[in-house]
Amino acid sequence: MAEESLEKLPFKPGDIIFREGDKGYRAYIILEGDVDIVKEVDHKPTVVASVGKGGIIGEMALIDDSPRMASARGASDGMAIVVTADKFNAKLEKADPFVRGLLKILADHSRRLSKENVSLQSKLNILTPKT
Repeated sequence: MAEESLEKLPFKPGDIIFREGDKGYRAYIILEGDVDIVKEVDHKPTVVASVGKGGIIGEMALIDDSPRMASARGASDGMAIVVTADKFNAKLEKADPFVRGLLKILADHSRRLSKENVSLQSKLNILTPKT
């Protein structure tokens, strides 16, 4: 991919890059700034991770064609490279079939662990007394 052909997405604190549950058509490589990964836990947005420079977000939906498992929200001013599903799939098709299969397995494991984590966080919220 030539530098001039790369689409870039600037973001600011609070900007929604993508939403939990949406179909994923793009992944993003963070060039600068930070992005919070946010899940709904007990109907409240909860930051479950932060991704900074060099990180990639949104790739799971491209790997397994499932809805976004979390939202991504700008935590600071920043810039990301947009990787479209077409570009991602073109790169993936060139990969060894073993590697493609392994990526799908890892995506499945990651989604399962994420659901278990949210379930545990929800249970902890019920058990933790409110002050």
